[in-house]
Amino acid sequence: MRITQWDGEDGHAFDGCLAVERAAHQVDDPAGPPRSARELRAFLSGAGGETWFAAGDQDVPGWYRLSLPNRENLDLAWLALVMHPGHRRRGAGTMLLRHAAGRAAARGRSRLAARELLQGGAGAAFAAAAGAQAGVAEARRVLDVTRVPPGRFAGLRDGAARAAAGYALVTWTGEVPEEYLGGVAFVREALYDAPWDFEAGRWDAERVREEVNRRVARAGNQYYSVAAVHGATGQMAALTGLSVAPEVPEWGRQDPTMVARPHRGHRLGMLVKAAMLEWVATAEPGLRMIQTGNADGNAHMIAINDQLGYELLQPGWQFYTIDVAAIPAR
Repeated sequence: MRITQWDGEDGHAFDGCLAVERAAHQVDDPAGPPRSARELRAFLSGAGGETWFAAGDQDVPGWYRLSLPNRENLDLAWLALVMHPGHRRRGAGTMLLRHAAGRAAARGRSRLAARELLQGGAGAAFAAAAGAQAGVAEARRVLDVTRVPPGRFAGLRDGAARAAAGYALVTWTGEVPEEYLGGVAFVREALYDAPWDFEAGRWDAERVREEVNRRVARAGNQYYSVAAVHGATGQMAALTGLSVAPEVPEWGRQDPTMVARPHRGHRLGMLVKAAMLEWVATAEPGLRMIQTGNADGNAHMIAINDQLGYELLQPGWQFYTIDVAAIPAR
């Protein structure tokens, strides 16, 4: 078995990686949303990282993506490693992990981190067996929009709007417009107030262009954004986003909802989330389920999701980290 770097063009290799992704999803997380082919291609070929796959005689047993932060957490490499269920427990996953550790070390990184491994699942068991340490746990929740009574989202939005006097909602689809880049950067700083095991990020308009807009463009999804703007200052105060893949129109993925520190206490989190759900219920007629996640300690956002009708989806997610030096080369 050989491990080969994907060049972003090899269609046969990508088809093999996609087959691994889909087989693993069917076994590990059949109740959760699948990733579309375009989303996977965008992930594997994104800037700031590298993708490698194991090549067998007939198929691709597994692959990994190494993503390298370039602003903070410079000692860290994010690792996503996916094995075909039919090739697990045969040593190929360990070969890929060792290879990834070597590549991370070559790029000057001393730690590997994995996010959103399913608690109690094959990925978490593999990480623990390798000696990785568990970090922040995150609960998953799903909302079945077909079961929500008519008018519920509008009622929650109206109630929040009364507490948010002086704020106005703005919306857009796709990439963040130029006039909102600075506001989005300001609000994204609030993301790191939630429980987080890593160095907090610092955002500016250029970073929003590079990371948010580039991701939206590459994934090819329909992307919705709702923000609250403070009328007296013009400052963006809250933001939420939601994406729907055209290949998987029945599933929506909720992005983090953020409220800037100076504007908390006005029910802005509920305001933007309820407005978003009211919007996509009409804009996406095929939408049925929406997935979101919250750190276990984020009681405020969990309470909002409960009011909106979200229910727990087990298992939840777990972060893991491991020192590169702890992974033997052979």
